[in-house]
Amino acid sequence: MNERNLTDWLEGFMTYTEQTEAQDSFRLWTAISVIAAALQRKVQINWGHLTWFPNLYIVLVGPSASRKGTAMGPGYDLLNDLGITMAAQATTRQALIKRLKDTTYTEINPDNGQMDFHSSLTVFSKEFTVFLGYHNRELMSDLCDWYDCDKRWKYETISRQTEEIIGVWVNIIGATTPDLIAAALPPDAIGSGLTSRIIFICEESKGKVVPCHFLSREEIDLRQKLLEDLEMINTLSGKFKFTESFIDYWTEWYVKEGSIHNKFSDPRFEGYTGRRATHVMKLSMIMSASRTNKMVINGEDLKRAIRVLERAEKKMSRVFTGVGKSQVAETLPQIFAFISRKGDTTFEELLQTFYYNADEIEMKRIIRTLELSGAIDVKGSRISYKDQVFFQDKSPIGKN
Repeated sequence: MNERNLTDWLEGFMTYTEQTEAQDSFRLWTAISVIAAALQRKVQINWGHLTWFPNLYIVLVGPSASRKGTAMGPGYDLLNDLGITMAAQATTRQALIKRLKDTTYTEINPDNGQMDFHSSLTVFSKEFTVFLGYHNRELMSDLCDWYDCDKRWKYETISRQTEEIIGVWVNIIGATTPDLIAAALPPDAIGSGLTSRIIFICEESKGKVVPCHFLSREEIDLRQKLLEDLEMINTLSGKFKFTESFIDYWTEWYVKEGSIHNKFSDPRFEGYTGRRATHVMKLSMIMSASRTNKMVINGEDLKRAIRVLERAEKKMSRVFTGVGKSQVAETLPQIFAFISRKGDTTFEELLQTFYYNADEIEMKRIIRTLELSGAIDVKGSRISYKDQVFFQDKSPIGKN
């Protein structure tokens, strides 16, 4: 196999998309999903009785105009040029199942020389809640099944015949707003089922301001290198191997943190916590594929996967702020987004801005809730956004 153009694909993608208004986190997780989409069901980790594949369910969450689509656009274009099969952004459950069934690949298994079949499909949806539909429990149940990549998935057709799909593999990158999450998901589905399998990447605003930018010759050349390296990633096949440093660090991390302790104060993240180890294993494959064709995962790949996931988790708890039975549940995320954009405001300004959503008593409850959660500082009538810096002087791609 030819040598890579770039020493690290994720780093190259971040450089290529640097002059956009999308947040670093949105761009990084788009890049992670693109590598996953290129790997498909052709690679895996065998770990005793467990087998992991590199599919991920990633949803970018932010208010309107926070440049979620801007982050996703370059990734979609690269996958499209590569010829990766993707689902329609809006579809029915039946059409999606048919699309998955019709997406059949054949590969020679490098380990035994036999022919393998797989149905690998990436959902690339800039309006994830449109794709998901309103309280669509059947589709959510299917997505839960597909996450585990079963060898055979059986379903009943409209004519009550039973059919099956061989080698299921579904990867998701989507975007939505907190309000739409609250509207699309049934209250009892929050924290379990599908949402426990999703890595939510949350931001309150767009990144830097870029009033005018045209692609330079260097950026055009970099895109071509990204595409060529992605083609090589797409040819990888077989089982990942491990170095001793990977096994040592995995053992240490899994015993201390792994899936044992819910680091979120919100009990709705218990289900997600139980799958943290799975997310880390999947991410480790992607970190290895980002830098080399050798299909060997070392300790640094694992550490990088953990760092990237932990940084995302710092803001992940905000995804459900608008979901709940509280009378202020819907208004709270709107007010928090306003405070984060302004940086500094007053109680009076908030009342004037949101008088149609909250009266004085309700506003005090919201401010107190945000203060106790550590999201804001309150000094007298002044209210300040307490920024939990996402990358905190560290590389956004998790390399340090």
